[in-house]
This record gives sequence, structure tokens and C-alpha cells, in this order.
Amino acid sequence: MAFDGITVSAVVNELSSALVGGRLFKIAQPEPDELFITVKNNKSQYKLMISANPSLPLVYFTNTGKQAPLTAPVFCMLLRKHINNGRIISITQPSLERIIDMEIEHLNEMGDLCRKHLIIELMGKYSNIIFCDENKKIIDSIKHIPAHISSVREVLPGRDYFIPDALNKISIYDITEEYFLNNICIKNLPCSKALYTCITGFSPLISEEICYRSSIDSSIPVCELSDAEKVHLYNMMSLIIDDIKNHIYSYTIYYKNNEPTDFSVIPLSMCANDKSVTFENVSSLLEKYYSEKNMVSRMRQRSADLRQIVQTALSKDYKKYNLQLKQLNDTSKREKYKIYGELITAYGYQLEDGSDKLICENYYDNNNEITIPLDKEKSPIDNAKAYFEKYNKLKRTFEALTTITKETENEINHLESVKTSLDLATTEDDLKEIKEELVQYNFIKRKSSDKKSRFKSVPLHFKSSGGHDIYVGKNNFQNEELTFHVATGNDMWFHAKGLPGSHVIVKTNGDELTDAEYEEAGRLAAHFSKANHQKTSSEGMAAKIEVDYIEKKHVKKANGGAPGFVIYHTNYSMLIDGNIEGIEEVK
Repeated sequence: MAFDGITVSAVVNELSSALVGGRLFKIAQPEPDELFITVKNNKSQYKLMISANPSLPLVYFTNTGKQAPLTAPVFCMLLRKHINNGRIISITQPSLERIIDMEIEHLNEMGDLCRKHLIIELMGKYSNIIFCDENKKIIDSIKHIPAHISSVREVLPGRDYFIPDALNKISIYDITEEYFLNNICIKNLPCSKALYTCITGFSPLISEEICYRSSIDSSIPVCELSDAEKVHLYNMMSLIIDDIKNHIYSYTIYYKNNEPTDFSVIPLSMCANDKSVTFENVSSLLEKYYSEKNMVSRMRQRSADLRQIVQTALSKDYKKYNLQLKQLNDTSKREKYKIYGELITAYGYQLEDGSDKLICENYYDNNNEITIPLDKEKSPIDNAKAYFEKYNKLKRTFEALTTITKETENEINHLESVKTSLDLATTEDDLKEIKEELVQYNFIKRKSSDKKSRFKSVPLHFKSSGGHDIYVGKNNFQNEELTFHVATGNDMWFHAKGLPGSHVIVKTNGDELTDAEYEEAGRLAAHFSKANHQKTSSEGMAAKIEVDYIEKKHVKKANGGAPGFVIYHTNYSMLIDGNIEGIEEVK
């Protein structure tokens, strides 16, 4: 979700409650577009992180910090000179814009009481932190915006500060039913787009939520709604506006496939079926959401090279495999040539010199008549010999291709399992372990100067509802370790049937597992498999995934197989979805 006006209103409400009346104790600028401000108020100390990063503009309280440079940047020195030890008078948000105006009272060099404004603009690539005097004249900014960069507004020392025109948007504090019906509902725009392009503070996500609560298709042009639907849409929007005006928020992160997808400070009914986590305040929500987002993004970036290697190898293998299957299919003619040779040998005495075909009974096919093409330049014996040679050549080709095709298929299965392992990787050590596997199987060459990677990659650990330990491997090495070194004979083993994925081990300790525990382990096996990423059905519900389970003592290592590849028989199976919400993870 974008850092929209509604989220900013929740941030302003939190900052006002904690900081108004407090004094600025420390100001640091660890990054070119980032400030850390420490404020003391009511015998407490607050660390405020302010980022004008164009890809990640943020404001929230944090308990962590960054190392400040030994020499403070000019903007940081200017703030220290003017407002260090200043008192925060107010924190406001003009017209629900993505702007925070922090008014600060301080003593100047002459001892006179003065006021300054630290204005934080959270507007994507236009984000900025601007320092102004009491008359809103710009003293300096963390980013200078001259006229050749923006013809709309210069942000330079000495210029007057103003908020750019909001494209004729109306604030939620000013909107009325009459204005909504006569000015917004006449537009030939999809319902959701009409809301976020005409009303300040609404993002596309919140606009979709309003349409969802109104039971209106968000893609229908708002001008085509009936009068009753327009009024209903306004009423649903008013309920959200009332919550914002009264500072009633619900700080929630929503997840899909264990990855954070959205956050919101109002409840999202359209995400009611998604896994969600609620927080006590907006700062903890933002810190958690963006740290998890950063982790996912960082893991994808750092695994990009490995993904490229695996995908390139897979593409080559699939092309090779398809060609081998085609060649293997071509060898199916070999038995026909063998029969031709034998029938020519049996009936060749009937042929006249120069015959170009043999018509005879096929004693291999209920004596049905068969026509065999001949080379009239050759004798019957030579024709038979030619067909036997074709048969023997195709037979040798079939035997060789059967082995080669199986090897290619095994390599494809191995690479698909590595590809799934990359999706499950959560730490640097996981990636190191996957890279080591690729090195050992010659998909990556180990440089002579490289030492074998040292890592401590550990499987996931869960607790069943019955108190038993459940371990989930995140890659082939972990799967191998769990199945053949951690698990004992009577422990239960689970795996998505016929798909790359995790080995799931339940340590039974000799106990009989409950039905709920079998289901929990099955859900984990389904969730941590390739199928989980392709699992939504046409009804939008989680599709069932077939999971095999068996006592570990019946699981054997595949001869010559890659790590984690096993064989087993007489197993049980269950059809289950990959929803692991409610299963306790042990950190």
C-alpha cells in the first residue's frame, strides 16, 4: 500500500500524542535523504526516523538507529544550529495531504523566542524535508529543487513555501453528499479511480475497499451507477471518513504466502480471508512491514544470480529433454523394420528380380496381408539385411536414449527442487547452502581461490497442537539432514506428492499423533511446496494439494539421487490446502 494521506493522518496523531511539548535532544543525518531526531518529553525519549527516500518515504518511531557520519552534513548542522533543544508546539497535516508540518519554538542567537517549521513531504519521488521560518519562507531543504527540475515549484533557500495544487481534489474534511453526487459521480471514470483522483488522502487500495464495502464493481464507471448506488457509495465512504476524523484506526499487515502484501490503518474487508497481524500503533506497523518487505526484496535481489543460473540450466535441459523424447519416439519404428527383415527372409524366394515391393501374409499379425517396400536394385537378402541394420541402429539408439532421457529428467527434477528452495530461502545462510549444492553438482564452477562456504542454515521449526516438534527443510541439504539424520524410525514424514518441496518431519517420541497434528504437518508440506505458488482455484479458494505421509523407516534414499531425493511405498495420502495460519512457529 502507498503511504497515503490516511496513513499520514495516523502517523500525525501518534506523533502529536507523544511529541507535542517535547524538546529536540539530538539531530542526526545518517543518509543524504534521512534524519534521525531524538525527542525528550514526559520523562520519555523518542527516536523519530524521517526518510525522504524517493522509493521509500517514511516517518515513524523506532528503537534502532544508524551510525551518523563523523562530519555532519550541512542540512543537519543547520537544523542543530536553529532548533536543537527547541520545543515542539504542534504537529499537523494540511488537508489530509501527505505532508507533516512540525512547528518548533526556540530561542535565537539574541535570546528572542522564534518559531520554525520542519515540513516533511512524503510524495514518492517528490519527497523532501523542508526547513522554513515562521512566515513559511524556505531556509533550506534536504533536497534542492531548482526550476529546471520542477516548473511547478522551486524548493530553494529564500523561496516561499507553498503546497502544490492538488489537481482540484477535495479534502475528506470538506466533502458533502451534494458535492459528491454533483461533481464526482458525473465523471466517466471507474468507481475506484474516481475516488482517489478526486479526493485528497485516498489511495487506490482504500478506494477499492470503499467499493468492496458498497458491493459495487470498482471497474464500473461511476456515472453509470444508479442514484441509490451513488448514495450508498457515499455512505460507505462517510463511515471511513468518520473513523479518520475521530482517529479510530486499526493497524494491520496482510500476508499472502507468508509475504506481506499490504498494510492499512483501517480494516480491509476485502482482505478478510488473508492472514493478518495487528499492531498497537502505526510506528510498529510501518517498521515491521517495511523491514519484512526489505528482507523479501533483499533475498530476491541476492538470489537473482542463483535464479538466473538455475533458470538457464532448466531452459537448456527442457529443450534437450523435448528433443530426446522426439528422438526416442522415432525409435518406435524399430520393431517394424525387424518384422520387415524377417518376412523378406521367409518369403523372399517368391520375389522376381527387380521387384519394388513384397506382398505377403504377416504371421506376427494374424496372417493379415502386408506390403513391404523394397529397393529393386538390391536382392531380397540385401533388402532384408538393410532392414535388420535399421532395426539394430534404432535399437541401440533407443537403449542409449532411454538412459540419457532418464538422466535429463532427473536433472530437471533436481533443478526444479533448487528453484523451489530459492523461493523458501529466508537467510543468507540458506542461499549459501543452495549455492554449495549447485557447486557440488557442477552447475557453478568453484574458483580455485574460493574456499568452501561456511554457513549455519537451519530448518524451520514448528510446534503441533499436541506439543510435538515439526521440522521443515528449506532446501535439499536440509531435507536430507532431516530425513536421514534427525528423524528416527517411527517419526512421521510428509511431502507434497510428485512436486518439489520441503520434507516435513514430526518427532512423535513414540506417541500416536492426533488427526489435527496430521493435518498440521500436511498443511506445512503443502505450503512449503511448488504447488503453493499456483494454488488459487477459479472460486478464489485455496486449492487442495495432495500430500503423501509415511513412517520415516519406510523412506529410502534414491540410488544415485541428488540430496533430498527419496523413494517410498505403501504410503498414505491426504488432500489439503497450504494454509498454515495458527500453527505455532518456534523461533
